[in-house]
Amino acid sequence: MFTGIIENIGTVKGLARVGRGGRLQIDVAPLAKELKSGDSLSIEGVCLTVVDIKAGTASFDVSQETLKRSTLGELRPGDKVNLEMALAVGDRLGGHFVQGHVDGTGTIDKIESHPGQCTMWFSVGPELSQNMIEKGSVAVDGISLTVVDLAPGKFSVALIPYTLENTSLGLKKVGDRVNIETDILGKWVRKLLSAWASEGQGTGLTMESLKAKGFE
Repeated sequence: MFTGIIENIGTVKGLARVGRGGRLQIDVAPLAKELKSGDSLSIEGVCLTVVDIKAGTASFDVSQETLKRSTLGELRPGDKVNLEMALAVGDRLGGHFVQGHVDGTGTIDKIESHPGQCTMWFSVGPELSQNMIEKGSVAVDGISLTVVDLAPGKFSVALIPYTLENTSLGLKKVGDRVNIETDILGKWVRKLLSAWASEGQGTGLTMESLKAKGFE
């Protein structure tokens, strides 16, 4: 479990294909002294397990499903990636609960620069946008952010200079893909409401009535 508060930016050393998966190596910089084999680390919002760590470089096995669901398979040597260590019991929760289980990817659609902040728009599939609400939480490349505007198939977030300077989003451009994890609470509420509506529960509640109340 993570909070979406990026601790450092790492540098990709290499990604070697192993069978249907891969072995990812990352220079984890100052985090190296705190990590050991078996620890979890969020990389661009994807929870991976440290397999080995030597001279500041950590190695991770990446499954076929992870390569399919995320942007990790597109990483190249020299690329910068967001890093966050797992949440420890008693730590401050600065962002929101982030599992590191990426739901899918989005594409940067537009970047609007304003004094003191940047508004970034992302295009996503309906299976992702249906789990978002305005002012709700979303993790983009592992960063805890707030949905500003929501439209069919797209959403926007506001980024302050600190976020742009201290995360990989500041290096991204229009057309780049990013990892998206929608809020865990929203996903469970939607699933439970859908199941309740399909069963009826003797209340007359249906998917049509839920949609009429705004549950798309």
